[in-house]
Amino acid sequence: MDHATVLALHDRELREGARPDGPGARVERVGGVVRHVADAHGWNGVLWSDLDEGDADAAIAEQVAYFTALGRDFEWKLYRHDLPRDLGRRLSDAGFTSEPQETLMIGEVSALTLDAQLPDGVRLLPATDRAGVDLVADVHEKAFGTDSSRLRARLLDQLAAEPDTVVAVVALAGDEPVSAARMELVPGTRFAGLWGGGTVEAWRGRGIYRALIAHRARIAADRGYRYLQVDASDQSRPILERLGFSPLTTTTPYVYEP
Repeated sequence: MDHATVLALHDRELREGARPDGPGARVERVGGVVRHVADAHGWNGVLWSDLDEGDADAAIAEQVAYFTALGRDFEWKLYRHDLPRDLGRRLSDAGFTSEPQETLMIGEVSALTLDAQLPDGVRLLPATDRAGVDLVADVHEKAFGTDSSRLRARLLDQLAAEPDTVVAVVALAGDEPVSAARMELVPGTRFAGLWGGGTVEAWRGRGIYRALIAHRARIAADRGYRYLQVDASDQSRPILERLGFSPLTTTTPYVYEP
C-alpha cells in the first residue's frame, strides 16, 4: 500500500468530499472549510480545511460564531499534515480544548489477517433494532465510562433511515454484553470506518476486539469496500498493526463548547 497515495485518497473522499453521515445532517463548504452539521445528538464539526497563516484565524472565528449560533458544541478534527502548521495552537487560543491524539490507521481489506476467533462461550449478535442498540450503548458506557445517550440516538436514526450505511454488533457471553463495535460504510467511496470498538474490563485480553475487527472487515469486503479506516488509541494501535493496518498520520480532536 502506497501510504502517501492512500492518505491523499482518504483526505479527498472522506474529508474534502465528505457526505452527511445520517438523516437530517448536511455538509457545507464555506471558503476553505468543510463542515458537518447535524442535530444536537449528531456529530458537528470541521472535517477539512485549506487555510494559511493569513486566513486561519478568521476561518476559526467564523466556525465558532456559526456553531455557537446553533447552540452546538463542535469538533475541529485536526490532522498532523493540515496547514498552517500552527493550526492547533490557533485553535487553543480561540478557546478549543484538545482531546487525546489518535493515530489514523488504514488497512487494505484484501491484505488483512482475518482469522481471529471468539473465545468459547462468546457469540456475536447484530444490533439492528432498539434492543440491540441498547446493548451496544450499555457496553460503551461500561468500557469507556462515558455517557452513551448521543450514540444511542444517532445509531437508532441511522438504522431507521440508512441501514445499509452502518453495521453494529455486540458480543455476548451467555446473555451478558461484553464487547461492541460499529462500522460506517461511506457510499461512493472506497472506505469503511471502524468506530467504537470497546470491551468491558473483565473480558479484555481474550481476543474479542480482534474478532470484532475481523467480522466487520469481512462484511466490508463482501460489500466491495477496499480500505478500512480507524482512528486508533495507543491501546488499539498494536493490535491493528498485527492485523495488517498501517499508521498514516495522527489526528487530534479540538472541541469547542459554547
